[in-house]
Amino acid sequence: MKKITIKDIATEAQVSISTVSFVINGKGEKMGISAAVIKKVQDVAEKLNYRPSMIATSLRTGKTRSIGLIVEDISNQFFSDLARIIEEEARNIDYRVFYCSTGDDDERSEELIHSLLQANVDGFIITPTQNLEKKIDLLLKLKKPMVLIDRYFPDQNVSHVVMDNYEAANSATKFLIKKDRKNIAVVNNTSEMIQMKLREDGYRDALKEEGMYKEELVLHLDYHSNEQTRIDGLVSFFKKNKEIDAVLFLTNYMGLSGLQALRGLGINIPEDISIISFDDHDSFKLHSPTISVIAQPIVDIGIKAIELLMSQMTNIETFKVEKSLKKGDLIIRESV
Repeated sequence: MKKITIKDIATEAQVSISTVSFVINGKGEKMGISAAVIKKVQDVAEKLNYRPSMIATSLRTGKTRSIGLIVEDISNQFFSDLARIIEEEARNIDYRVFYCSTGDDDERSEELIHSLLQANVDGFIITPTQNLEKKIDLLLKLKKPMVLIDRYFPDQNVSHVVMDNYEAANSATKFLIKKDRKNIAVVNNTSEMIQMKLREDGYRDALKEEGMYKEELVLHLDYHSNEQTRIDGLVSFFKKNKEIDAVLFLTNYMGLSGLQALRGLGINIPEDISIISFDDHDSFKLHSPTISVIAQPIVDIGIKAIELLMSQMTNIETFKVEKSLKKGDLIIRESV
């Protein structure tokens, strides 16, 4: 299909190329072009389905109307659902989104930031990796519009949108206590990112309030382990602590590994053990029994992230840093 140019519009509208250029760039009135000619050019451009070159627009305005979205793993349902919301919100304001996955690799994250800087994206929405703090500092120094999602660095003054992870874990643990569970375990990873620390803190504080906390019921799985290694670690953990009657999994991928470990051990849910996992997943709804979850407010996070980013892109000099905390949703299903 032939690409439509301003020359095609000029020929169809029977005006000069410069007239088309002035109209398309919003300078028609300023250049003394009549309202009738402006409308005629606009109608022809719409009729021919003209789309301005992103490169040309960038050279002229310094803007690409694009956003760089960097997440941990776009194949993880939480991040893919979040990316979809962000893309929808960006499309509503005529922005496109470039997706990138870090695989939780610091070096890869740095490469992606540099690539998006070279692509001249207008802003960044980032799920930072553990050691990305210095690169975030670089973006701040460059005065690049930026919002962090899902996690952040406590010592950095950067706008972010996250779930209230402490409250979510605390509430879920208290719910299990009310269900008369006496030996409640937690499964975390070794990343030490702020959201994971807050989740474990919420769990620990709820149990300590009741004098029920047992350090031996806390399992930390290697952050970079594969699925089979996680399953093996969980099998060993459950065999060693047969008194466990409830488990809080702090990510959905650990929850999915946990379900496989429990099935292999012949442990029945919820008769023998109750389960709650962070971050909903289609598999949790299809599992028999269905699995209770703490669902992140994905729509709220996506909408707020775009809102905060736009406030910066509108005026990077005067915007105010906002740290937005969203409440999670404890969805009780058959596993408790």
